[in-house]
Amino acid sequence: MTIPEITRNCFQCGISASKWASLCKLFLSKLSKDTSDHSREAVGNSISNSVLILYRSYPGDPALFEYLKYALRDGMISLAIFVSTFLEAARSPQLHHAATLDMLCRTALDFSSGQPPVGSIVAFDESPIVVLGVVQDALGLLEIAYSLPGSHFHQLTASSSELVILLLSCISDMSQVSTAQAGVHFQTANGLLQNYRLSSDVRAVLETFVLTLSLLMGDDAKLAREAQMMHTMQLTLGKGDIVGSSSSTDLVTLSLTFNSLISLRAGDFGAGNLQYCAAVLVGIFRWTSWSPTVFYTQVILSALVCLSQSSTITTMIWKSFVIGRLPQILVAFEKCVNADNANAETDWKHAMQNALFAVLRRNDDLLSLCDNTIARVEGSSGHSSAHPVSRLLLKEFLFLGLLEQRLAVTIDPGIVNDNTSTLRSEAQDVGITLEAYLDSKLSGEGDEPRMWLSRIRREPGCHAAFAECVKQRFVSATSQLDVEAMSHICRLLYHEQTLDALSLHISVSELIAYALHFFEIYTCETVGDPQTALSHLGHVVFFSQAILARFNLQSNTFSVDGKTMSSEFLKTTAEVYSHTSLSGGDLTTFNAWLKALCDGEGIEDTILRSTQPKTLLRIAASLVLHAIGLTVEGKMSMDELRTGVVGYFTNPLLNWTLVGIIKALLHDINHKRFNAPIHLEVLQTLLLAPSCPRLVLALCGPRVMAFLANRARKGGVASAGLNNEELQRVLTAALGAHEEARIRSAIATGPRVPLQEYPKQAIQTALNAARTTKVPSIDVERCLKVISPSKFLQVLWSELLVAASVPTEIENSRRLAVFILTALRPPTTPPLLPIFLHNILPSLIIHIDSQQPGPEQTMSAELLVALVSSVLTAHMHLELAMRSVSVKPQAVLGQTSSAMARRLVSDLRTRGKFSYTSTTLAQRLSSSQSFVTNFPVFMEVGI
Repeated sequence: MTIPEITRNCFQCGISASKWASLCKLFLSKLSKDTSDHSREAVGNSISNSVLILYRSYPGDPALFEYLKYALRDGMISLAIFVSTFLEAARSPQLHHAATLDMLCRTALDFSSGQPPVGSIVAFDESPIVVLGVVQDALGLLEIAYSLPGSHFHQLTASSSELVILLLSCISDMSQVSTAQAGVHFQTANGLLQNYRLSSDVRAVLETFVLTLSLLMGDDAKLAREAQMMHTMQLTLGKGDIVGSSSSTDLVTLSLTFNSLISLRAGDFGAGNLQYCAAVLVGIFRWTSWSPTVFYTQVILSALVCLSQSSTITTMIWKSFVIGRLPQILVAFEKCVNADNANAETDWKHAMQNALFAVLRRNDDLLSLCDNTIARVEGSSGHSSAHPVSRLLLKEFLFLGLLEQRLAVTIDPGIVNDNTSTLRSEAQDVGITLEAYLDSKLSGEGDEPRMWLSRIRREPGCHAAFAECVKQRFVSATSQLDVEAMSHICRLLYHEQTLDALSLHISVSELIAYALHFFEIYTCETVGDPQTALSHLGHVVFFSQAILARFNLQSNTFSVDGKTMSSEFLKTTAEVYSHTSLSGGDLTTFNAWLKALCDGEGIEDTILRSTQPKTLLRIAASLVLHAIGLTVEGKMSMDELRTGVVGYFTNPLLNWTLVGIIKALLHDINHKRFNAPIHLEVLQTLLLAPSCPRLVLALCGPRVMAFLANRARKGGVASAGLNNEELQRVLTAALGAHEEARIRSAIATGPRVPLQEYPKQAIQTALNAARTTKVPSIDVERCLKVISPSKFLQVLWSELLVAASVPTEIENSRRLAVFILTALRPPTTPPLLPIFLHNILPSLIIHIDSQQPGPEQTMSAELLVALVSSVLTAHMHLELAMRSVSVKPQAVLGQTSSAMARRLVSDLRTRGKFSYTSTTLAQRLSSSQSFVTNFPVFMEVGI
């Protein structure tokens, strides 16, 4: 008979804890009378383990819990022995049951309450080496806690965090710890800091622990890091993917992807292109080899982290994306991934349920951060959400069929009784589709449509229907040349949040193509009231200008229904033509309008009918500047200028031409070094006119503010004639106080880093964000406007080398590099991957070959191996995913992945005999089974 047998028999026979203890004591009394400390410790270990092992078969059983409590109270087991045996037992996967582990962990915490840690959870005379071993087990438990599904009744992450804090407080003397031991503890603790969103308390003590260990490692640390880096790279290359061993905690890949979809939302490779978004997610899913549960967990978690860390300006965009767009993308993703692999029987609903359990029941403040961020922004506008983000997200998943009702109730029991009125429920009550319901509400007159728009903006679940409604209105108004209908919908869409909501669900380029086409073909020639028609047409111009400015669209051509339209004329409205440079019809129109504006008889319908609106927009700035010139020459009085020219252009009939006029005035005043009093008066009159549209002030505001700041620096004659306070008031009202303050600060301080340093700074900022669990993002398009693609890629490699010197940074830096090299971008930005593989890689090989043999050369070569493997694999999966949804039949990055691989093999074969780096590349890539499976051409590398 043994202690484990006594415990098992007593438990299975239902014997009470007190009688079990008596039987154990009776058995022990008949054994050896040796009562040394060692034997007492052995007895305690045996009793504790005899109970703990039964938890494998009977998880969370309360009778076993009573056995342990009785033994601890009676002194049969010391608390220190229980803690060490429990943490050691917790390593076993058979004991990975959240309720069991939380119960055991809470027992240790309860019995240590009110006592100093040393002497309770750790024996007084315990050696630091043994204590560190217990700490290592506790860190392992903390990692297990974050990998198990959460529960309302058990908070394992909280209890294991408390235990880690107590145990770390017991470490005092670490002088006996070897460098190798310190390295093991450093890797575990630092991995927790890098990979999990820990509570602030445990994060603080772990950071201190890591710092102490790094100091203890001393001069050996560099070699240890290099060895670990080589090992990590080779393991990752063997897997053939980008994310490596810590992939289940990667927030970098999807955070970069989502930021790109948001920043490029108005283009072909943004959130508005549903099939493209689905293809991108399929590519990431295939390339990372995540399980469906891990993939969905990463998707939802990354999106919520992006929302929680969003700025005041972007919070509502992220809310609209997370709740209104992401669920739709996941529906399209499931269709795409199932079509991509029809034989796979994946239970995506089950994966979604597990992911939601993991994310929505996390024991941190992520969800409350999201809710607080939204409440802060919505509260400042006088509105607030009726429900937390988690409830809104579950509702969308339910509506789109991503989740079943019974599972949703399990996650959020309150959802079943939630009868909050929404636009979708109201449409169902009246028996029509949501699109038809929204269309009816937007058809009203006065302020009613704007009130409904305000509500639409607050309900992301209806944004897709709203976008479809808007698109149909543009189609209908254009086909019927209905200027009043087109004007009505354009006026409604001036609001920036409205445009942002649309851009997540619809091709903005299509809307502007419809608007440009309408403006191009519409004339006032046959309409009954040309003045009203021209005023309506002005809103089409305003809408087009607002779209171009809001989304900073670089392309000048937009296509729809087989027609290609140009927006170039909207970007040249500030151009001033001299009277002598005009000819033909333009000269005739110019003279007719100048006469009509100056003779004081008003604008007759005849001239409106005979003038193409596009021509009027083109010559408006020239008319005003020419009239000012006549006034300066004494050929026109100031009264004629004010009441005639200026008066007409502040009228709704012509105020849609003001953007070009104001920009032309600012340019001319600066050119004249502010010695232009009449120009200044006209400028101020236009800006302060009550009928000057807010959109004009918003579009011209940054230039006007820069002009005023420059004028203030000049002093003297430049300081006279303008009402600075009133101008600042109207600009702030149009731009918003936050945006006005941002522009003012930018004007006052200039760029925070020199322009040429921006790309390097952007890469460093993104890497630092990933390192500190912040959301990384990088504006590659802006970087490539500053320096050439080749120079940018060289800077990227330099920063990757710096980051790679720290083992924990290898994965994050490589994820950033893969995103930069493989993400699709607008046509104005060249594909970077072919440039890197064919232009930059050869020079990197030469540079690495020139280094002295040693750890640095090895590190550079292995980093190159891992990067080449990762980018080619990622590109291949994106290419296949894009092909499966027929988003873009041609090569998505300029060349197919197979073509790039063939050329790389040819280059390596040519250089291989004389190059250490080429040989390393060829050998590593050709020996990776997963890589060769994807790129069979590497079997022929022949080095």
